[in-house]
Amino acid sequence: MTTAAALIVAAGRGQRFGGALPKQYAKLGGVPVLRHSLVAFLAHPQIGRVRAVIHPDDRDLYDEAAEGLPLDAPVPGGDSRQHSVRLGLESLEQDAPDLVLIHDGARPFISQQAIGRVLGALQHAAGAIVAQPVVDTLKRGLDGCVAGTQDRDGLWRAQTPQGFRYDDIAAAHRAVADRALTDDAAVAELAGLSLALVEGGQENIKVTTQEDLEGAERWLRGGLSLETRVGQGFDVHVFGPGDHVTLCGLRLDHSAGLVGHSDADVGLHALTDAILGALSAGDIGSHFPPDDPQWKGADSAVFISHARDMVAARGGHIRHVDLTLICERPKIGPHRAAMITRVASLLDLPEERVSIKATTTEKLGFLGRGEGIAAQAMATLALPAGS
Repeated sequence: MTTAAALIVAAGRGQRFGGALPKQYAKLGGVPVLRHSLVAFLAHPQIGRVRAVIHPDDRDLYDEAAEGLPLDAPVPGGDSRQHSVRLGLESLEQDAPDLVLIHDGARPFISQQAIGRVLGALQHAAGAIVAQPVVDTLKRGLDGCVAGTQDRDGLWRAQTPQGFRYDDIAAAHRAVADRALTDDAAVAELAGLSLALVEGGQENIKVTTQEDLEGAERWLRGGLSLETRVGQGFDVHVFGPGDHVTLCGLRLDHSAGLVGHSDADVGLHALTDAILGALSAGDIGSHFPPDDPQWKGADSAVFISHARDMVAARGGHIRHVDLTLICERPKIGPHRAAMITRVASLLDLPEERVSIKATTTEKLGFLGRGEGIAAQAMATLALPAGS
């Protein structure tokens, strides 16, 4: 099976950006720009690992931006982008992937489709880059005046991600360590690698200036037309030893516990799957594998927060969630209002956009026998059309 990793380059200082923070940590829709980029690659089912390359002085900023995300540990970058990429590639060497996608941390709106097109192109090419054809007339300038017109036929604006077979690009970077090149495609070209062009989107902007950030905010607030997506989720957990259950983020005293690799919060699990379903982004197990020891006993708030951030990274927002808990015990009614408050807080939603209900199976089946709890959920999202 082909393995793929994403290397997110975020070690720059962003002198043109200005401001108190490097551009990758500036807030976009209330979330650091870098987090949007990280979540986009975590969401793609063919990307097995995501690692950031960061400035050594930015660890605290990075930890805040990446909180709760299932990422490889970051690595410190170098004194140039090229140097940072080489260090990032070398950090993957011990358990090297077959393919690696290299992406600018300050490009927050990369689409799942563009990532998929790069991976698809790597089936027949040594490298592939996301790019946009040049549509504007190009002028050469001299001393502030027009000195001629440049033919734009065949010209493309290079973006990221840029994908490669790992061994090829790692060797290419080592070979030109003493050169100053503007992107990884230039490194690959010098190594004689064949590169495919895959079309990106106008939204795949790179935040370089404060004006870029303002434009990204406008895009995020609905500069593009929105479409409605609906997803559903279902989960069930059996009772086992214990003195409490966790439901919708609340600890409820009970004569038994729920069995599960995490905290077995069946309500939050169903809601997470509903959001992921609306995003067409797999299920909870593909993002947080149950055989991964780091999620043993984990607070399921991490899972639903991850799904929420994925929606934001796609430029969308959650409009409404509806959850039904199915069990004979414990009684849900006394806790319903507190559950709504907790879920609304986790999803950054007004409480009137969170519906939580409970029902039984009229004593039928394993739920009717009081052997466990099930939950089914629906999530309604607004996403940019075509995202």
